[in-house]
Amino acid sequence: MAHADSPVLLRREGAVAWLVLNRPGSHNALDVPTAQAFHACCSELSADPGVRAVVVKGEGKSFGVGGDLASMRSDAPATAMALIEPLHASIRMLAALDAPVIASLRGNVAGGSMSLAMACDLAIAADDARFNLAYINVGASCDLSGSWHLPRLVGLRNAMAISLLGDSLDAQEALRLGLVNRVVPAAELDAATDELASRLAAGPTLAYGRMKRLMRQSFDNELPAQLDAERDNFRASAATEDFREALEAFFGKRKPRFVGR
Repeated sequence: MAHADSPVLLRREGAVAWLVLNRPGSHNALDVPTAQAFHACCSELSADPGVRAVVVKGEGKSFGVGGDLASMRSDAPATAMALIEPLHASIRMLAALDAPVIASLRGNVAGGSMSLAMACDLAIAADDARFNLAYINVGASCDLSGSWHLPRLVGLRNAMAISLLGDSLDAQEALRLGLVNRVVPAAELDAATDELASRLAAGPTLAYGRMKRLMRQSFDNELPAQLDAERDNFRASAATEDFREALEAFFGKRKPRFVGR
């Protein structure tokens, strides 16, 4: 686990892991040490089979304002590479987890931080959250999977408007467009996030992982290939302890007790 003054904290609450961006004084701007710490935490998560749900959140008033522009003033290309490489590797690791990954969003959600939020499997936002992809406002194209996830979440035309105009969206507009799954009062965000994470952590973890991968690859597969992938994944799911428990629970008229295996 990271030290309390680390730019990223990783804590466990049972089967739920909380991955916390910890630079509240800079609204969790992403600099190179933060990117490296985030990567180290994701590596730790990837090696821990006991993790059955992950929450990504920001400490303080904002989820994050994207890249730390001050850190790029001396050598922007080199700093950008040192920032992007560990974060891209982190996003690959989060996508590969069986455990669902939840973005818990408040305040500013901008630039690379918005891309990071979109890379999570689910997103819950406080009603004070404001979203701005923001890259165009600093003369840059996007990173951290923003160009991959945004059109898949909101459609190409909306993605073009969000990315090219650089306008801000409030939480309700983000909900309408499909950027988030749910909006709650700011005072209730932590409790609502904890409730969702606990619900997912009690579910069939291996099935979650297979479902995540099927959904993502469906955009790139023709129907026959996707049908084959569904067949193979269902067959693998049918061999798990969780599937057998679900059958026993169904015929026993009780709620299943999944163990994530």
